[in-house]
Amino acid sequence: MFNVFKNLYKYRELLKTNIKKEIRGKYKNSFLGVLWSFLNPLLQIAVYAIVFPLILRNTQENYVIFLCCGLIPWTFFSTAISRAAFTMIENGNILKKVYFPREILPISIVTSEAINFVISTIIIMAFVLLGGLGITKYILFYPLVLLAQYLLVLAISFVLSSITVYFRDLQHLIGVALQLLFYATPIVYAADTIPEAFKWILNINPMTYIINGYRDIFYHQQAPAIMPILLLIVADIIVCIIGYLIFNKLQKGFAEEL
Repeated sequence: MFNVFKNLYKYRELLKTNIKKEIRGKYKNSFLGVLWSFLNPLLQIAVYAIVFPLILRNTQENYVIFLCCGLIPWTFFSTAISRAAFTMIENGNILKKVYFPREILPISIVTSEAINFVISTIIIMAFVLLGGLGITKYILFYPLVLLAQYLLVLAISFVLSSITVYFRDLQHLIGVALQLLFYATPIVYAADTIPEAFKWILNINPMTYIINGYRDIFYHQQAPAIMPILLLIVADIIVCIIGYLIFNKLQKGFAEEL
């Protein structure tokens, strides 16, 4: 297990180069380039801000800020997983010709999407300031919630990126699963609006605690529930180790399958 850290250090320049490539390549050849990091979430926010308050009569106070705190972290989660799941297949030709630690590919994608998310957090802060709420001292908890989310995404990415090499049908299931998980996460609605009979779904969903953490920091302007976040980080580390062990076991057959 400790070999992963040794390999990452040995190939640290390749890792840095790959992260930069992922960040730059995401909007390569587009006219607006990196500005899409801001425009994509803004356009999504605009759609939901129209649909829910105006059409579905959502009465949540400062709904745009409320929505930002859920939708932008979710975009990081869903985009990173969608991209990481197929990174081995997309890089099949390179994997068959050149040796390097295979885990660099999912790590590069998750890290690059995390950087994009940090940049997109400026949107949340802009809406908070424009909405008259202001930035409070509780923003100091932001790195803790981000760490919990990063480790969660990385753990899932290890598993999916290795399994999809053998089961290509997963490409059809991942999109559906993410869509279901979107509605099972309090992104466009408040957790307390869900009937008691269905709250167990939110309770077993790790993204619930992450979204609530960001929302506490920026929207409610209070300290997030620390114990659930810390427990989630511990669980993430355990799942990350399991995910890497699965990845390490399955990577031996990547060349043959690709």
